[in-house]
Amino acid sequence: MAKTTHTHIDENGNVYTHTHEEHEVGKGSGHNHGHFHDPAEKKRQINRLAKAIGHLQHVKGMIENDEDCAEVLMQLSAVNSALKNLGKEIINEHMTHCITHAIEEGDMAAVEEFQKAIEKYM
Repeated sequence: MAKTTHTHIDENGNVYTHTHEEHEVGKGSGHNHGHFHDPAEKKRQINRLAKAIGHLQHVKGMIENDEDCAEVLMQLSAVNSALKNLGKEIINEHMTHCITHAIEEGDMAAVEEFQKAIEKYM
């Protein structure tokens, strides 16, 4: 397997280098583009998800305590909105990093796979 090394510089000037292993076209499942995520962005996404989980646990408690249904629905709406916004961030980051590099490498399978994921997400 051949290896390709990429270097990324984030908006704060941090430099990240990673290596992709290139597989033969048509071999294996899925696309052959490796994934690398900016550690700071990944941490932000995990923190947002943790907040949404905490919020959802609060909603569960509201239901268990027979709180007002209208208020439960409002809180569910807030959780849903937080998750949709997180999804948008993940889409944006994937497009600006992973998909950009997949296109540079001619990995159209990665692009097609991402298009299918977006269709399901929407």
